[in-house]
Amino acid sequence: MIPLRDNIRSVHFPVVNIAIIATCGAIFVYQLTAPAAITQYAFRPVYLASPSEFREVGYQLALGSLILSIFMHGGLLHIGGNMLFLWVFGDNVEDRMGHLRYLVFYLLCGVLASLAHTFITLASTPITGGEALTVPMVGASGAIAGVLGAYYSLFKGAYVRALVPLFFIFTTVDLPAGLFIIIWFIMQLFSGVTSLGVGTGIAFWAHIPGQDFRSSAASAPAPGIRPAHRLMFIRAGREYSL
Repeated sequence: MIPLRDNIRSVHFPVVNIAIIATCGAIFVYQLTAPAAITQYAFRPVYLASPSEFREVGYQLALGSLILSIFMHGGLLHIGGNMLFLWVFGDNVEDRMGHLRYLVFYLLCGVLASLAHTFITLASTPITGGEALTVPMVGASGAIAGVLGAYYSLFKGAYVRALVPLFFIFTTVDLPAGLFIIIWFIMQLFSGVTSLGVGTGIAFWAHIPGQDFRSSAASAPAPGIRPAHRLMFIRAGREYSL
């Protein structure tokens, strides 16, 4: 399922969400001109799993890569899918949380996802022999999973227009946002189970903790942010904002 848009209009311009998308795009263009950037700046679980590796690369890179990797992507489909999800769901979460709180929330979800991926990868070393610990990890998927979790908490009654494959054709379907996110979560859980012990470079397990973290941060309204009833829900006519 590919989300196209939702039926919630943001009250305020999502400056942080747009800035994140623009930053990811600019860094991806840089990666195309300097492919070694992934090798140099991407986060690797071994940085935190091995004290000797941590000392060798230095704490600046070991810890800095936790943030830098959130804005890096491994390919056009990778960044395209992530930015589409962020475009559809992120603006409303930012509108509810407030700009600064949303930025902090986004980064914390990304870091937490990387830490969770490190823990799962470390736990699987008896199967993989530790090779997966050295696989570079890039992408905003863990942070976006947190955004989806926040959206589920705040706007589960909304609707999402999604592009759905039916055999050999695609059709658009209006789905409750809660249902769409639950299906997405189940797909990530299935992918995570099937990838255990395999160094795929895709941190499926990092998506799940990102969603779990959202509850405490998303449930309490930020100071100065309008209550939910002032957001524009247009459910009867299914009017969508681009």
